Amino acid sequence: MRYFALTIAFIALIQTHAQEYSDYLGAGHANGITVTSSSEQHKANWTETASALNTINGQGLDGRLLETSRFLSQATFGCDLDYIKNVSQISFEDWMEQQFNLPAQSMGDLTNSLYLEAKQRFIDNGGDAEDYFGPEAQHFVMSWWQINMNNEDLLRQRVALALSEIFVISWNSTLDNYGDGLGYYYDILTSNAFGNYEDLLLAISLHPMMGGYLSHYNNPKNIPEQNIHPDENYAREVMQLFSIGLNLLNEDGTYMTDSNGDRIPTYDNNDIKEFAKVFTGLGPGAVIDNPYGVVANFGVNFYFAKKDTPMAMYNQWHETGEKHLLNGYTIPSGQSGMDDIEDAIHHLFMHPNVGPFIVKRLIQRLVKSNPSPQYVARVSAVFNDNNGVRGDLKAVVKAILLDEEARSCSWVQNPIQGKLVEPMIRYFNIARQIDLDKPSGLDWNIGYLFYKATGQAPLGAPSVFNFFLPEFSPNGPISNAGLIGPEFQIHNSVTSIAYLNEVDLWTYPNWDYPIYNTWDLGIENATLDFTRLEYYARDSEVLINELDKLLTHGLLSDETRQIIKDAIDPIAGTDPNIDYMFYRVKLALYLFMISPDYVISK
Repeated sequence: MRYFALTIAFIALIQTHAQEYSDYLGAGHANGITVTSSSEQHKANWTETASALNTINGQGLDGRLLETSRFLSQATFGCDLDYIKNVSQISFEDWMEQQFNLPAQSMGDLTNSLYLEAKQRFIDNGGDAEDYFGPEAQHFVMSWWQINMNNEDLLRQRVALALSEIFVISWNSTLDNYGDGLGYYYDILTSNAFGNYEDLLLAISLHPMMGGYLSHYNNPKNIPEQNIHPDENYAREVMQLFSIGLNLLNEDGTYMTDSNGDRIPTYDNNDIKEFAKVFTGLGPGAVIDNPYGVVANFGVNFYFAKKDTPMAMYNQWHETGEKHLLNGYTIPSGQSGMDDIEDAIHHLFMHPNVGPFIVKRLIQRLVKSNPSPQYVARVSAVFNDNNGVRGDLKAVVKAILLDEEARSCSWVQNPIQGKLVEPMIRYFNIARQIDLDKPSGLDWNIGYLFYKATGQAPLGAPSVFNFFLPEFSPNGPISNAGLIGPEFQIHNSVTSIAYLNEVDLWTYPNWDYPIYNTWDLGIENATLDFTRLEYYARDSEVLINELDKLLTHGLLSDETRQIIKDAIDPIAGTDPNIDYMFYRVKLALYLFMISPDYVISK
């Protein structure tokens, strides 16, 4: 074994080259070396020690930890520091492979069981059973929180939320009374998050909640003498929003243009009419138990349809004859209605637009608003052909998150890098990354106050066009640079200030303001628990570094760092009745959460 005094260790190793190493001093190579120094810093009342050996063994470097924190911010709803440390010990690809194999809990089943438990709590709290209705949207949202604050399938759930903002249905509609249906629809997204895009598109097309939302449930064939015509709503949106978009695309997501430089439409009104014929004849696959003798049949009111059962085809109500679709493709006459639907879905699936269209929207939800054409092209190639398989979403998700544009530090300062983090993602992050004091042990959060403040909650979009348009560009520097910023469409003078107010309430000095809220269930509110962070608050730099690892992934700017330090350092004193560290943490967390370093993901 070799021994070196710390002051001469580097000189000695530079002068002797007895062996070549793939790593280097200071980043992990310490085999056979003992470092001694005149002192090793150990502050009173701190468990950590500044060991001399850490100068060469890599323990003093946070690079991998910060890379992992940033990766998990794209792939999850937030993780605590212990989880980040564990993932940093393996490759990101290995972590993803582990995640691919984790099953998801049924959101629909939990929504039903949670409703029954909530109803009993309502009764026990003095309510009348006849006044408690459900399962409704609030029970779905509570189930979403209960699962996503306690689950292990982090990547699947993150991708499912991204898909929910592409294949949109919403409880902010006539679906609000069908909480179990919302849950079962969400199950389609989680179960297909790593499956095949064609299977996903078919499953959402046949789901009764989509049928109710976009009105192809009980969609009749053409009966001109009665002025009855197929509804065109789903036929339009399955093309515009769920598969090919409005205009022809190159594989890199850029628009094809004609000889005049104009974009080329993918379809016209006649195409919509032909697709509308395809989606006729769908009705309830089954009906709920009822005292009225209602059985499954075309025309049965949507209320009676079982929301966990795909819609069935009633061929007598299906438009017969040929359907002339895109690019000269014709569905032949004489097929069953379900065969027509499967043909149409496959036809859309094979359209060259689908890869770049879906890929770009997933990149926007997970990584950045303005992916380069090269990034889109690389992932589109995977969508188009992953070892002979088209539409493999598992491979697509892997390609998105492991691409050099998502991972390379060199991209961080590029002006096209980054995105405004959606308000609800910021909300989920804090609830998952900061300790909670929840006496009930439950995560039953309606999230109503945050929804009213920011307009966001899972499956709560105002329309089928989601919370914001994927190509929205705010006026000012972003638009002037020819860039887009979809999330800025809901970042306005009302919601931006309302978000600040929510954060202010969670961290207000003398309040324990709830981060969760429920109604009339007698459940004690959950609040943020600052106890663990108070330990680090004894040194402002240590506290800031700890929060940087969690919330800004090592990208906290010097300017923001100094602002926070200057704000919390004066919070000090000797009065035993004042918990100075408690107030330091609250102010530091508030400043982190409203900073551009946290709100903008890079």
